[in-house]
Amino acid sequence: MRLRSVNVSLPKTVPYRDGTLTTGIYKEPVAGRVQVHSLHLEGDGQADLVAHGGEFKAIYVYPYEHYATWQHELGRDDFAYGQFGENFTVDGMLETDVHVGDVYRVGTAVVQVTQPRVPCFKLAHKMGIPTFVKTFLKANRSGFYLRVLEEGEVGAGDEFELVRADPMLMSVAEINYVLYFDKDNYESARRALQIDGMSPGWRESFEGILAGAPEAK
Repeated sequence: MRLRSVNVSLPKTVPYRDGTLTTGIYKEPVAGRVQVHSLHLEGDGQADLVAHGGEFKAIYVYPYEHYATWQHELGRDDFAYGQFGENFTVDGMLETDVHVGDVYRVGTAVVQVTQPRVPCFKLAHKMGIPTFVKTFLKANRSGFYLRVLEEGEVGAGDEFELVRADPMLMSVAEINYVLYFDKDNYESARRALQIDGMSPGWRESFEGILAGAPEAK
């Protein structure tokens, strides 16, 4: 498990439809060591602080293994690190293997997996594909967010060391699938709610699922 690239960007304004759009999704690789703060990386920022950023979405991670798959499926060869708006491009951390709630040490920072990524229209705009949000969600190659438990610094080439696996052992892919494609799986929803590190937003979503369970009516 390795940090391949660290990518940051402050919000910038870009053309969008008949006007403009301000977004921080256009991440670019940075050289050297980068400071990891409690709510963001040094030099990074988000334009919409309601939908992005904050304690439970301080850092967005995307597996590099997906780059080749997307390039093949989309017939493209123009991808660069940060293509999906991620802060960390990583090797060996697929959504099927990483669990929500897992704690890792990378560089001198300690981080925890909090939720899968929910795609929005800004990703579709960056990719130049209006329907990409649906395509991205259906593929279940979401990447995942981290919160910062201990501040530190990181750089490309750093290894991820698993400090603690969440006892529920629910992968990012499983959590994403249950919420979006298996909403009647109340047993999995109950297990998900036992993950201490899960973000409040996703916790509320699973509570909403259980509110619709037969025994709750």
